[in-house]
Amino acid sequence: MSEQFEVDISKAPSPLSFNNRFMRVVWGIVQKTLFGMSPRLMHRWRVFLLRLFGADVSTKARVYPKAKIWAPWNLSMGDYATLADDVDCYCVNQISIGAHTTVSQYSYLCGATHDFNKTNFPLQPKPISIGSQVWIAADCFVGPGVTISQGVVVGARSSVFSDLEPWSIYAGTPAKKINDRQRPS
Repeated sequence: MSEQFEVDISKAPSPLSFNNRFMRVVWGIVQKTLFGMSPRLMHRWRVFLLRLFGADVSTKARVYPKAKIWAPWNLSMGDYATLADDVDCYCVNQISIGAHTTVSQYSYLCGATHDFNKTNFPLQPKPISIGSQVWIAADCFVGPGVTISQGVVVGARSSVFSDLEPWSIYAGTPAKKINDRQRPS
């Protein structure tokens, strides 16, 4: 007979502060209304809202209205960096996106995991760093703690679980290097 156990994680204390949880509620309201209902071309308006909530986002960045950002105060974006519609940016920890980088639709940037060795599966936030001149194609998953170096292309529907070399093309699950990318002149 196998031993069975149950864990009630509903009573586990949140590792996030009350202020963090409160600001996420306020941000959630703003994101659903002022941010999410704004016309597609109003990038500066959405950047203004993100900056109002502590994001370090260039005024030249492009964030589309259906992009979902978990905690703007953990997001930084360089000039002409883009988060397309339906990108899920789960920035429990810092997520930085370099200049001239595009994260395409339906991609998921996952800035946390859980410790599966403990019965209450505590949250483990880990930063994601995405360099400049990177293209993360549609429907990609980028895991916690990953660094994607400058000039990388990640093919559609790929999953990135480890750091990627600069000026390379990756595809698959897990993403594997399939070619070099030529640096622009």
